[in-house]
Amino acid sequence: MRNFLKTAAFFAAVTLAAPGIAQETPKQGGTLTIAFSQVPRHFNPAVQSGNATMIPGAQIFATLMRADENWNIKPYLAESWETAPDGLSVTFKLHPDAKFHDGKPITSQDVAFSIETQKAHHPFKTALAAVSAVETPDARTAVIRLSEPHPALMIALSTTIAPIIPKHIYGDGQDAKKHPQNIENVIGSGAFVLKEYKNGEHIVLERNPDYFLKGRPYLDKVVYRINRDGLNRTIMMQNGEAQMYPLLNAIPEIRRMQDDENLTVTDTGYSGQGSIAWLAFNTKSGPLSDLRVRQAIAYAIDRNFIVNALLQGQATPATGPIAQGSPFYTDNVETYDLDLEKAAKLLDEAGLAPDANGVRAELTIDHIPAVPQVQLNVAEYIRAQLKKVGLKVAVRSAPDFPSWAKRISGWDFDMTMDIVANWGDPVIGVHRTYRCDNITKGVIWSNTQQYCNEKLDSLMLSAGKETDIGKRKELYKEIQQIVAHDLPVYPIVLMPQHTAFSKTVGNAPTSIWGPISPLDDVYLK
Repeated sequence: MRNFLKTAAFFAAVTLAAPGIAQETPKQGGTLTIAFSQVPRHFNPAVQSGNATMIPGAQIFATLMRADENWNIKPYLAESWETAPDGLSVTFKLHPDAKFHDGKPITSQDVAFSIETQKAHHPFKTALAAVSAVETPDARTAVIRLSEPHPALMIALSTTIAPIIPKHIYGDGQDAKKHPQNIENVIGSGAFVLKEYKNGEHIVLERNPDYFLKGRPYLDKVVYRINRDGLNRTIMMQNGEAQMYPLLNAIPEIRRMQDDENLTVTDTGYSGQGSIAWLAFNTKSGPLSDLRVRQAIAYAIDRNFIVNALLQGQATPATGPIAQGSPFYTDNVETYDLDLEKAAKLLDEAGLAPDANGVRAELTIDHIPAVPQVQLNVAEYIRAQLKKVGLKVAVRSAPDFPSWAKRISGWDFDMTMDIVANWGDPVIGVHRTYRCDNITKGVIWSNTQQYCNEKLDSLMLSAGKETDIGKRKELYKEIQQIVAHDLPVYPIVLMPQHTAFSKTVGNAPTSIWGPISPLDDVYLK
């Protein structure tokens, strides 16, 4: 197999530290029960982002590629691929035994249809934006044509951002986002088949007997037991009712399971997502339109206190828009170490003099109504810190996520806590937050900060199509430095995401996509 795509070659050369998982001869059979917090709307990740859909979706649907823990791009539905020397096309050869759960063979027509569907309906528009056409010279050959070099292509094709879905099901003229087979009689080609979904209670997947990778999957069943209470999920793990618990972020639960000799807890498996908790500013709102005020707020916050006291050492400080673990990360940026005197001076320079009560300005801070350790608790801490420099802050809580999203996407905020993911390549998950043309009212996780820097836009445009890795890293270094200086968001920590699993689990998912990767090689000892 030849792969000339330079970015993929670079990813293959990058080695990230990961804890070793004991290996044994895999055993066939058994049911893996997963303690799950998410309630899926449906199971078609071609038209829906988010862990609730993508985690079970990765078992039901296969992708062209997959990725390991070292960012190596590996074959999956595509058993080989070759990139043209000009980087403007990639030719994929499909696995000859690949078929959908209903027995229909997977063809290049399905690849073309899947990419068209993703481009039309998936919220991550940049993932496949450069794809201009998919040619289908024969049933096993798909040629992806690009309008410009797209170094994010292979990493996008390695995750359920771009699953291969059956044209003979979804090409029937119905709205792909509302198709009845998104949730019932779901037909994919992954290692497991959806057998039952009881909303808010459980998802039952059974082994695909015609899976194209012979001998896999090892498990007979995967059952996601949905429980919205974190303590209950932890108890399920400790009493053996469940063997895996992904997306673990509550500090007391992490601690409790770390102390259980029958369980292993790891943060490996989340570098692909690269989720960052940050404080976002409405740069068009009152005092926050002044860079000096945003920088003053940054100097008033002590990241180390948040990490070590609020999060008990279970998180990593974030320094910019790209998460540690990404090949494009740099720490060569302004980090705004705690300095209350400098904060006060900057506020003076911005013309915010204290009144008789010592108040310079009144602001609000919102937060996502979930994950309180990195949302509400941090918001309350920031409120207390900003009081020290004369900023009176009210913490506004929303009753539910839709209410928060409506407020923030409608630009009705001063500051908000938020959690935003990189999704493997900055083109996919980073650019959306800062692009001038993505200031879109009513769309959450767009450029809700209303921040626009034309130089930054130009750099992102160049970085998004640069295939020379050294040059691309330099471009992203400058991008991170500009964002850290301009502060449309103040990065706080990488999300303390972990997976807990029983020591009876072999080959636990620790690739860059972790629980969003296929579980076809997982087994019970």
